[in-house]
Order: sequence, then C-alpha cells, then structure tokens
Amino acid sequence: MITFSSTVLGDLWDRPEDQDGLVDFGPVTNTAIDLLLLASLVPFVLIAVGWIGRRPAGTASSVTGGLRWRWLGVCVLVALPVLALSCAAVLLLPGQDVAPSGWAPWEVFLPALAMLVVLVPLQSAAEEYLFRGWLLQSVGAFFRSPWCAVAPQAVLFAAAHGWGTLWGFAELVVFGMLAGWLTVRTGGLEATIGLHAVNNLLAFGLSAAVVDGLSSDETAADAALPTVMLDLAGVALYTAAVLWFARRRPPLRTAPAPEALPAPPSFECSASPAYAPAGHTAWPRPPAAAPHAAPTHAPAPYAAPGSRESAGRPSAHEPHQEHFEHPGHP
Repeated sequence: MITFSSTVLGDLWDRPEDQDGLVDFGPVTNTAIDLLLLASLVPFVLIAVGWIGRRPAGTASSVTGGLRWRWLGVCVLVALPVLALSCAAVLLLPGQDVAPSGWAPWEVFLPALAMLVVLVPLQSAAEEYLFRGWLLQSVGAFFRSPWCAVAPQAVLFAAAHGWGTLWGFAELVVFGMLAGWLTVRTGGLEATIGLHAVNNLLAFGLSAAVVDGLSSDETAADAALPTVMLDLAGVALYTAAVLWFARRRPPLRTAPAPEALPAPPSFECSASPAYAPAGHTAWPRPPAAAPHAAPTHAPAPYAAPGSRESAGRPSAHEPHQEHFEHPGHP
C-alpha cells in the first residue's frame, strides 16, 4: 500500500526514478518511506502470532501480554548515555571523516530529525517484533535451551541487513545474540526495542546532519573493524547495565489477575411484616407440619404381583384392609 501510494504520487508529481526503479522523492522522503515500510511489519507479525501461533498477540511483546512501558522507559534512559558515548568514540577515531560533503543547514536538518524521531522507533520495534518477538519465540517453543532459538534469529537478522564486510556481518550477529539474550532474561522486547531505537536514531541522526547523508546505501554491515569494536563495546555495556537493573528492580513478569465479580444480591421471600408492601398485611407463616410417625413394622421388600413373594400380601396398588373375626366364628 505504501509503495503503491508513493508510485502514484510520483507519477502525479512527475518525479524521477532511482537506480532501483523506484520513485525518487529526495533523501529525507525516501528514508521516511523506507522506515514506514519496515514499520508496517508490526500488524502482520501480530496477526501471525495470533493466527499461526494460536496465542494472544500481546504475548509477542512480553510475558504480561503487552509492552511494559515503564520498563521500556528505563531501558531508553540507560541506552541514551551509553550509546552516545560509544558513538562519540567512533567519531574520534583517527582518520574518520565525519562530514566529507559538509554539514547540512538547520532548515534541512531539523525537519529530517523530526521525521526520524517519529519513525525510527517504529522501524526498530518492527524489526524486534519480527526477529525477537515472533521468530525467537516460535522456534524456542520446540527446544529446552533458549540458545537454540537465539542463534538462528541472530544470523537471519544479520543477513536481512545485507552482506557487507566480514566484521560488519559479525557485529550484526553479535548484536542479534545479545538482543535475543536480553529478550529471554527480561521476559519481553522492551530492552531490545530501547537498544535498537536509540542505536538507529543516533546513526540516522548523524547521517541527517551531513549533506546528502541519508542518501547513502551503507548499513551497519559495511562497518570496519575499529567501528565494530567500539559499537560492540557500547552494546555489551548496555546489556550489562540492563541486566543489573533487572536484578535490582525486576520488571513485571506476570499479568494482573482479573478482578473478581461482585456476588449477585440474594432475594428471599419473607412473611415478616417488615417486608410486606405498604398498605398490605403480611400473612402469618403457616405452622410447620408434624413429622410423620415412623412405621412400627419394616416394609416388605418389593415383589412383583403374582409372584410367590407377593402371595398373601396386599398389593402395592390396593389399600390395605384389616380382617376382623365375628364372635362365635370358629
């Protein structure tokens, strides 16, 4: 739907095509379309979880059946200083030319940054829902060890970013492994969404600050070894910090029990005058019937009429008649 809409608008506005045959709206708009395409994966993942996985779609977010927003906020606050420090260290590498084409003017950078702040978290969350929310959980349901599910999704996650340098691909595999381990240990996607969103926002924001930086086709898979080492140091430090917070103040891991429904009111009929309608006199309660006297003889066992056992006994369907002897009768 997004691609079709962009194609129609490109034809209406007579926009040129890029090398891939897609409409070229410019670096900022093209980046926004790409981010929206990735963000649109979320509803499809949730449908797959509910339809194919036969479980509530919210369980893809966490063990509580939904995102734990407070825990997500804690993870974002942890990721911001740690990854910002790692990003600054990368920029200070010797021979690193941050802005080879110059810095973008404010009137170009600020709208691009506003777009990134809105769409990058959605794109990052979509990737987490796909790899750590659906793939990891679906595979992990068949194995006792979580690593049997953590390892395959990490390799697929790296492959989805393209084949660049060997070190760049290895960095993405390690990133996927740590993200999968965080998902297992914290019981949800909040820690990995915070890590992924802040990491991508810093990377995209730095690209937006450079003239035509968003038009570059390079990804994390194309990183060199020094950049990879500093990036992984930041990710490892973030992982250790989140696990420390999770031990000190464990995130919510159970869903709240549903509230018990109040007992329905009981209505009892009473003959007391206090419950009688206005203008009416309540009838007195009838006296209790006297208990029946117990029989003085044990009842005869049941026997079919005409049988030997029923001979000489009154029928169960006939009234019992007493026999009196007349005086003088022998």
